[in-house]
Parts: sequence; structure tokens; C-alpha cells
Amino acid sequence: MLEAILLGIVQGLTEFFPVSSTAHLILFPWFFGWSGVVNTLTFDIALHTGTLTALLFCFWRDWTALFLKKKKILGMIALASIPAGVAGFFLNDVAEKYLRNPFLISMMLVAVGIIMLASEKAKKYKDMEKTDVLDALTIGIAQAIAIIPGVSRSGITISAGLSRGLKREESARFSFLLSTPIIAGATMLHLKKLFSAQENYDLQLFALGLITSSLTGFLAIKFLLNFFKKCPLHVFVFYRFLLAIVIIINIWLRG
Repeated sequence: MLEAILLGIVQGLTEFFPVSSTAHLILFPWFFGWSGVVNTLTFDIALHTGTLTALLFCFWRDWTALFLKKKKILGMIALASIPAGVAGFFLNDVAEKYLRNPFLISMMLVAVGIIMLASEKAKKYKDMEKTDVLDALTIGIAQAIAIIPGVSRSGITISAGLSRGLKREESARFSFLLSTPIIAGATMLHLKKLFSAQENYDLQLFALGLITSSLTGFLAIKFLLNFFKKCPLHVFVFYRFLLAIVIIINIWLRG
């Protein structure tokens, strides 16, 4: 039960902080030797459902405006969602079986950290209303790459937005809005597995993780929307590099 709550907190924070929530959900059980349902992709999806509720609560006004007034942006979000939707549908099993590897995670933490640093050097002049098809496709393809643990959906999509000239806070808002349909899609994809009669999941455990990730996710979004108005991505890059070093040291000690 404590493991579920801790992982809910980790998910709620790291889903939106550009440090890779999937990587942390894999690494915590690996670091501490946790096993069982909390160390499965299906439990990860339950935690992602919690952050989905946080997104909907934070951005319901934005979504209302998108459907009623800002249909161009809605179209850009829909277009940007396609690459990740395709990647998730066809590569989900590959990700679950072959990519949940600490060494791969450490490499992705460093690689995307470098991309994040480089993106901060781009000229930032666009508001979200000025996004075009190429912007949407660039950010959408970046989001598809985030199926690899360690990449970070928010990290790589914010970086892609920055590279296309979006202002940092606008890129973050677009990234958060874009994450809503992909998290919803992933949740729907796994509902059948989650409630399968052949699986004996502890629904109370799942509920604890979901509620905790929802509350912490809400706080994380509110914090980051203010943070990115003033501050660059650098602090998160340094954290990514430090975490990669910790992973490599652990691999070496266990070898």
C-alpha cells in the first residue's frame, strides 16, 4: 500500500516535470527491490489515469475554448496526437517487454537532456495560436519517441516546441494539452487488460495510486506553468544527468 502511494506521488510529479515518469516508475521498484503489481506497466497506466484527471481538472477551460473558439489549435493538437497514437498502438508490447531497461533509461536521460539544453538556445517568439502544421508534426513525432522510457513526454515535446519558436510557457501548455488525448488513449488501450477476469489486480491498490497521482499531478502542473514563465529547462537537465549517473553506478555495483 505504501509503495502504491509513493509511486502515485512520483508519477504525479514526474509526468509533468521533464524527467520521464515512466523511467521513475521503473527505477523505483528496481532501486528498492519492489515486485508484484506495482512493478507492471498496467499499474503504470492506472497512475497515468490519475494524472489524466489532473490534466482535465486544470485545463477544462482551455478545452472548452478549443472546442468553441480556437478550433485551429484543436486541429493542431489532433494532428500532433497521431504519431504517438500510432506508436502506442503498434509498439506498446515492444515497450513493455524490451524497453524497460535501466541502462537504456540512463542513455535516454542523457540524450534528451542534451536536446533540452540545445532547444533553450532557439529563438522564442510564437504564441500557441501561431502553431502550424509543421510545428504540430514536429511536436507530435517527438511525443511518439517518448514511448521509450527515459525520454520524457513533457521534456521532448516542450523541447520540440521551443525548437519551433514557441515561447517556453506556451510550449509547456501545448505539451500538457497534447498529453491529454495520448494518456486517455493509453488508458483505454489497457482497460481490457486491467479488468480482465484472468488477472487478479488489487483494485484498492490501484485506487490509492490513482488518487495520489491525481493530486500531486495537479500541484505539479500549477507549479510548472508559473515556473516556465521565468526559468529555463536547465535544472531538470542537471537532474537527468545526475539520475543517469546514479543508474550507471547501481548497474556497476550489481554487476
